[in-house]
Amino acid sequence: MIIVLSFFRIAVVTGGNKGIGLEICKKLASNGVDVILTARDEMRGKGAVERLSRDYGLTNITVHQLDVTDPSSIETLAGFVKTKCGKLDILVNNAAIGGFELSKPIDEKLRQQERAEIFHNNLIESYDKAVNCLKTNYYGVKNMIQAFLPLVQLSNSGRIVNVSSTLGQLQKLNNEKLRKELKDIDNLTVERIDDLAKSFLESVKDNTVEKIKWTDRFHAYSISKILMNAYTRIIAKSYPSVMINCVNPGYVKTDLNFNTGALTVIEGAEGPAMVALGEGGPTGQFYDRTQISFF
Repeated sequence: MIIVLSFFRIAVVTGGNKGIGLEICKKLASNGVDVILTARDEMRGKGAVERLSRDYGLTNITVHQLDVTDPSSIETLAGFVKTKCGKLDILVNNAAIGGFELSKPIDEKLRQQERAEIFHNNLIESYDKAVNCLKTNYYGVKNMIQAFLPLVQLSNSGRIVNVSSTLGQLQKLNNEKLRKELKDIDNLTVERIDDLAKSFLESVKDNTVEKIKWTDRFHAYSISKILMNAYTRIIAKSYPSVMINCVNPGYVKTDLNFNTGALTVIEGAEGPAMVALGEGGPTGQFYDRTQISFF
């Protein structure tokens, strides 16, 4: 089969049917990028695409089913992009889960601060939730990058944007030895990051998270983002021709945090969209919204 490289910029956005992901799709499409909006539930993805077309006149968005926790689903999407487009200019790894649940519901009528207090005081974290969290937030991103990096390298300005969090910054890691190890990007390896992911899950199962001094709370979510950030730095160093960065969108009101965030999805999408659309620029960086910060 002959593959023809598209002259248009092509983007894939994971978790694109709602929240920040949907707004990122909207911003990219509004700037002339042909967007492949992905969703675990294809019907929900189709509904999102129809709304963007109806409400904003955006006809350059298509939908494709994707479950980032399923390697075969990732490979199917990669094959689709390779056949239809021949390259990929922008990959936005946005899909993520919280790794926790609540012991009581939150009344949406309460003020933001009151809702946030209930959220923070009624968290339930478990081993099963932690496994799914790392499977989505760390391994899902890692597998997406491995599958799509060859296609991104075919772009004249390939970019990978990993949506992160301030909870993924190394200052949230209480274990000083591990913190220093993850800072040492020259000696850090992907294998070591995978080992840390396994060690963390073992500590959750053994109830030794606090003893090992991982994080204060939101353990699985924080560790998944810390490890994703570390992986980003390694890949960015290994493939300097591709701009690969992490972006914290801010504390955005989404389903992930039970709508307790302070920012709108429009505000949250500003940073990821800016980094995705930029020309040139740094690689291997952590952006706090639209400003370069520190890992």
